Amino acid sequence: MFADTVPDSSCTKNTASHMLKIKTILCEAISEDIGSVGLKTIELANPEPGEVRVRLKACAVNFTDLLMIQGKYQFKPPLPFAPGGEAAGDVETVGRDVVGIKPGDPVVVGMRFGGYSEAVNVPAESVKPIPGNMSYAKAASYRSAYQTAYVALARRGHLITGETLLVHGATGGVGMAAVDIGKWLGATVIATGGRDDKLAVVASRGADHVINYTKDDGALGGFREQVKELTDGRGADVIYDPVGGDVFDESMRCINWGGRLLTIGFTSGRWPQAPVNLILIKQISVIGVRAGEYGRRDPAAGKEVADTLYAMACDGQIEPYVCRAFPLEQAVDAMRLLQNRDVIGKAVVTMNGYEG
Repeated sequence: MFADTVPDSSCTKNTASHMLKIKTILCEAISEDIGSVGLKTIELANPEPGEVRVRLKACAVNFTDLLMIQGKYQFKPPLPFAPGGEAAGDVETVGRDVVGIKPGDPVVVGMRFGGYSEAVNVPAESVKPIPGNMSYAKAASYRSAYQTAYVALARRGHLITGETLLVHGATGGVGMAAVDIGKWLGATVIATGGRDDKLAVVASRGADHVINYTKDDGALGGFREQVKELTDGRGADVIYDPVGGDVFDESMRCINWGGRLLTIGFTSGRWPQAPVNLILIKQISVIGVRAGEYGRRDPAAGKEVADTLYAMACDGQIEPYVCRAFPLEQAVDAMRLLQNRDVIGKAVVTMNGYEG
């Protein structure tokens, strides 16, 4: 993403006139403390052939950013690196052999890291025009969350019209996207979350029922009987679980016969163990979902998903909820907001004068 992020011998191939000074949030060492990253000024080379330089306006804040800093994510970028995997901004410069893209084009940028920066160089195929009338903040926030939700519900869970979908962690970006996609697919959606004020936002966006699953002692759970009551005792047909831990365990007790339990992640911090006896008795499927890997393993299928979501965004059928915007120098505050579970929908980091 960055050409020569810190001065070293590799800089000798670029003259000073070819370098752009930019500010970036740089992770120089793996640390449990996300506050170990800092705002730095680095030099960014001109884009190589086939690349474009994008002057960024907004970058979504995701749990993967925190995990990369802590060295806990499956993909480990080389040090030093800037967090941030999805952003939006304006094309500033194009390299040789780039066609169909010109300076000034507002674009969405997909990358694995580098987005907490004023500018990035990326392959031309990594950018797409901002869909419809989306703001930079919303354009930076829709791709990974809605890709995860769509792959999980439409491709892996095969959710159909008339079924009941239970979405855990529905007040976060990935969960809120699942509520939207579930309604789009024609399901009745039951949404769980940990705070009433956050669940009120989810309800306002179309969830049929909301359940606060924070118990008096602060643990998560207590939704089983409510789900049973809302489904006439059957349980949910599809359960979307980015939480894991106790939430997964209790979900096994309120899933319909032949249901599908989709494991998206483990924000609770505990990997659950699936009780095989319940899987057998109820003939349910426990299905893992890694939306990014889905596209990497099957590029044609990944492109179909991306094209479907892009068309939905252009038609106004996707509208991410962005609760807060933080300037680049406050990126750690943005990540802490996410870490403390205080984000509703999405938060973004902004730069180059854009305020979100």
